[in-house]
Amino acid sequence: MDSTVRGEEAKFMSAQQYRNQFNNKRKQRVDAEKKAGEYRSKESKKRAEAAKARQVVTKTQSESTQRSKLREAERKEKEAESAGREANKWQTTAARYAKAEDELQSKVARAEQTEANAAERRRKRDQQLADRRASAARGEIENRLKGAESAINNVIRQLPAPRVERLRVLILGASAEGDSRVGREQKRIRAAVESALHRDAIELDVRPAATTADLLDGITKFRPHVVHFSGHSDENLIVFEDEQDLHHEGIVVTAGAFSKAVQATDLPPLLVVLNSCNSAAQIDGLIAQVVPFAIGMADTIDDVDAINYAAQFYAAVANGQSIKAAHLSGQAALELAGLDGADLPTLAWAAEVDPSDVVLVKPT
Repeated sequence: MDSTVRGEEAKFMSAQQYRNQFNNKRKQRVDAEKKAGEYRSKESKKRAEAAKARQVVTKTQSESTQRSKLREAERKEKEAESAGREANKWQTTAARYAKAEDELQSKVARAEQTEANAAERRRKRDQQLADRRASAARGEIENRLKGAESAINNVIRQLPAPRVERLRVLILGASAEGDSRVGREQKRIRAAVESALHRDAIELDVRPAATTADLLDGITKFRPHVVHFSGHSDENLIVFEDEQDLHHEGIVVTAGAFSKAVQATDLPPLLVVLNSCNSAAQIDGLIAQVVPFAIGMADTIDDVDAINYAAQFYAAVANGQSIKAAHLSGQAALELAGLDGADLPTLAWAAEVDPSDVVLVKPT
């Protein structure tokens, strides 16, 4: 991620735009070469005429004819020189167009590759969303078929009864290379919670420059109901920071190791939020073994989108909204702001729970 994108994409001209420029430049080169050829032909013709006039001078005895032919020869040579200069000028122009044509051809190739990569990313994202919808549909069918077993399932895995205590949210931010606005995100979340209706019912443990030690310490000591991570990730890993003051590459943690760390407590969290690129691929594993609810991002996500989603999500949670409603509120905030990432935040939940029924914050 860089300072504006939790991924890699930047704006560029389309391949068709470069292709149009290439075609225009090629036409200019062809026209210039044609002009150079015309002037080169004219130069040759005038030099031949000058040579013919000088031959007449050597063969005639008439002084008046000699003078006339000499003047004619000089005039033709000047015309030939002028035509030669024009030919050289057009050849130079054609060479400049040819160089620009080569550069544009390279840009066309790069733009075509960039567009192909973007199309492949969109295809993968659409496939992920389609797979998730299909999985949700299958889960709904399975739930209906298992209606007779629901009571047993609830005994096996049942959400803990609400306690008269504040919702504890562990917020971990890691940007070892200093290229992501995780500090800004933590500030926006805190401001959103402090402005909410039930602000006194939430306790935040904010850990910037988070290390793996912060993860374990936060899980065992703070005993959070919600674990929120913002920083770098992909389909299989999460990047924490090391105990260093300078920028560094960070500590790579596998999705499996992260899940085990979150699970290493007598009271596991209810929700894990991975506000980082391509993290939606990890949330199925989390809800299968660790937590009943998880949120991740289906693709690369801009810092602005990630920050706005997180701030609105926790504002809605602190206003007493359900997990599902808070998630939808975060997505709506992105759309209302005209941002592109509204479809990236992805909520997943275990088969035996319903995110529209679970309210994390209630008035004490």
